[in-house]
Amino acid sequence: MLNLLIRPIMFLSAAIAAFFVARDAPNFTVIQMVVGLLLIVALVGIGAFWETLADRFGHKSKPREPL
Repeated sequence: MLNLLIRPIMFLSAAIAAFFVARDAPNFTVIQMVVGLLLIVALVGIGAFWETLADRFGHKSKPREPL
């Protein structure tokens, strides 16, 4: 199950790292992991501050109606 979450992030991080380092370079996997960690941190940060970011950029969520 965790593989389904990590694989797209690592695929994206490999594509981003390939812009900066050749794929056959010895340190490509290190750069890929650093980019992957930055992507994970960015996703967690956006998730943690979603309501604050939505309020700041003008998207007002509608209050939920009671059931």
